[in-house]
Amino acid sequence: MAGSGASPHSPDSPLARAEHFVWLTARVLEQRRFAYHFLGGDADAVEAALAAYQGDDGGYGHALEPDLRGPVSQPLHTAHALRVLDSVGRLGGQRVERMCRYLTEVSTRDGALPALHPSQRGYPAAPFVPVVDDPPSALLATGPVVGLLHRNRVWHAWLFRATDFCWAAVDALEGSHPYEVEAAVAFLDGAPDRSRAEAAADRLGRLVRGQGLAVLDPARIAEYPVAEGYAPGEHHFPHDYAREPRSLARRWFTDEEMGRSLDHLAAEQCADGGWPIRWRAWAPGTELECRPMVTIEALRTLRAHGRAIG
Repeated sequence: MAGSGASPHSPDSPLARAEHFVWLTARVLEQRRFAYHFLGGDADAVEAALAAYQGDDGGYGHALEPDLRGPVSQPLHTAHALRVLDSVGRLGGQRVERMCRYLTEVSTRDGALPALHPSQRGYPAAPFVPVVDDPPSALLATGPVVGLLHRNRVWHAWLFRATDFCWAAVDALEGSHPYEVEAAVAFLDGAPDRSRAEAAADRLGRLVRGQGLAVLDPARIAEYPVAEGYAPGEHHFPHDYAREPRSLARRWFTDEEMGRSLDHLAAEQCADGGWPIRWRAWAPGTELECRPMVTIEALRTLRAHGRAIG
């Protein structure tokens, strides 16, 4: 149990080294999440830590997603909160009803979510997330939210038009970039129409391979392009799309390709026990806050694919 003394894991294991990094650097939320996933911690503690980020409008703010600062609720913060709740089996009830009311209030004219609501204006935000007065709907923001709500059998009026938007956006993808593909996968993995989701995922997988959006051989990483606007070295790998074997994206890659990807992920653990971020660090505090999040997801991905971490 968290807080009971020395780690039960081998001191040289990836998990023990990551645990030291998390206690040294992480916010309370990530400490609670680490304890839940790897130390037998309680989901109630995760929920209590997450509640500090929720606003009166039912959305989430206060830099829950570290690249957006300030107190205001944002769709990306709220999507982050949904992922946390899903990971501890608590995505339901009155809290989610309030979140859906917030999503309805900030939706665009076609019923989907913008990447950034204009209420962010006046507060610090990453330069790669511009604030505009009339933002368009974005699969990047909408897909993961819709997918998680469907996967948890949450039904709300907001979902009808938002689901239609996601299907249209996925069907229209001809050229894309890795984060948008990840959002599409998050939608397809939860979409109720499984046969349609599988067909869309097959087409998306061909797009990913055809456009070089996944590094299939880390030993030849220099041969793979980085998407326009991304930071130098901001590559994506098979494990970024298929974070667990049951994901539809797992079908896009051979066992050998996925094995190389997971080997690369394991080797990325730094001397301090944490994993690095690959996107642009635009302020000192954001990298510090993001690395424990990335570390938890790296460990969860390795474990989900059967890799020993302890």
